[in-house]
Amino acid sequence: MKRISMAIAAITAVVLALLVAPAANAAGVSATFTKVSDWGSGFEGKVTVLNDTTSSLSTWSVALDFPSGYTISSSWDATRSTSGQTHTFTPPSWAGPLAPGASVTFGFNGSPGNFPGLAACRLNGGSCSGGGPVTLPGAPSGLSGTSTASTVSLSWSAASGAASYNIYRNGSKVGTSSGTAYTDSGLTASTSYSYQVSGQNSAGEGAKTGSVSVTTKAGTDPVGSRRAAPYLYMGWGDPPSPQTVMSATGIKWFTMAFILSSGGCNPAWDGARPLQGSADATAISQIRAAGGDIIPSIGGWSGNKLGPNCSTPEALAGAYQQVINAYGLKAIDIDIENSDEFENEAVQDRILNALKIVKQNNPGIQTILTFGTSTTGPNYYGNRLIERSQALGANIDVFTLMPFDFGSSNIYNDTVGASTGLNNKLKAVFGWTTAQAYAHQGISGMNGLSDQQEMTTTATWQNITNWAKSNGLARLAFWSVNRDRGCAGGGVVSNCSGIAQGNWDFTRITAGF
Repeated sequence: MKRISMAIAAITAVVLALLVAPAANAAGVSATFTKVSDWGSGFEGKVTVLNDTTSSLSTWSVALDFPSGYTISSSWDATRSTSGQTHTFTPPSWAGPLAPGASVTFGFNGSPGNFPGLAACRLNGGSCSGGGPVTLPGAPSGLSGTSTASTVSLSWSAASGAASYNIYRNGSKVGTSSGTAYTDSGLTASTSYSYQVSGQNSAGEGAKTGSVSVTTKAGTDPVGSRRAAPYLYMGWGDPPSPQTVMSATGIKWFTMAFILSSGGCNPAWDGARPLQGSADATAISQIRAAGGDIIPSIGGWSGNKLGPNCSTPEALAGAYQQVINAYGLKAIDIDIENSDEFENEAVQDRILNALKIVKQNNPGIQTILTFGTSTTGPNYYGNRLIERSQALGANIDVFTLMPFDFGSSNIYNDTVGASTGLNNKLKAVFGWTTAQAYAHQGISGMNGLSDQQEMTTTATWQNITNWAKSNGLARLAFWSVNRDRGCAGGGVVSNCSGIAQGNWDFTRITAGF
């Protein structure tokens, strides 16, 4: 009798499970926090994300608000960003879609101990408790595009329920956007490309738009990808009148140095001079009045930089946006150097994600990364920067090497060697042709004597310029116009090159690029 009762109970349980299962599948996506342990001075927490729907979950985002005074010291199995008391977790780079009925767990250690619990929890911007099936977004509407010789700028109308958008070129996904615009760069002139866009949310990817064909323009862009823009620094080295230099040399663009942090995530020239009402702003007005334009260089070797001071990619993108808005810029350069940015992997990723946001919010703007190199191409951190740029979809336009200060006895040969190494790396990572990769490269040299007594004569610089031009590089710069004056035997100083030359000789050569 007992066996029969147990069998009946088992059958009943199976029937009930089958009856309940459809309701559970429709419960939605949820995130549950558990305090695993607490040892007085710290605690361990974990969060389980459950996809209780009938569709794969392509991505998710869990935002945890901590009580005042509590913070996270380490985390695992998720990518974390922090803004104030809010810690946002997204899937790690190696994670795939979360299958229907599956769950994933990530964890973290925090301090101090006696953690009272979360102040709030948000999953994909909504409740962490789930609550109903998530509907796939519909197809966006109104997809259209405009082009230059090397870019296509797309725009579309928002799809209901979409959290982000996927962009497809000729049937292959080439990027994502959190807004309703995207610029596809590195394209071939006079070529037709087919585009589609789909919406995406926690339930997965929705339907694509119909295909839109956009043909890039013929020739090269007059202010597109190629720019000769030597560095001009208004805070050092007896800065010359930019109009005087422009009139004497024919140069049109300058890279203006340096935007730093004036405290926290606030941009200023040299971290001290305001964006407006400074000598820098005056110089920019003079350059534009003479028919030229500028690229701000954000970062550099020394000083208090924005990358480490802005706590999230969104905050850093906001600081970049302040500079863009102040001058209505067509391009920005992030000079990523030293251990606080270039050799800090978290800051590298923060900069790349911030530039991705900048590209999404400013269609058509050119983004440039400038960094050091070995004589044969990028070092470990340079290679990582390129690889993460591709993995994060940062859509960087130009990767500029600084081929000096590595003890060279032949700057021309080593500049070509470093640039060739970069070309090979870009081809391997992005799948570009040799010509396409060179169209995404730049060179930023040092005129005259470098800090390590390397010699770049005007004849050497002419050869480098000729090589860069013949190979179709996107940018040519040198450090700096302030030093583009002769002082043979003068050493490495701020207001002359340390060699015999005429005033502005390097700038005049660069203008021919």
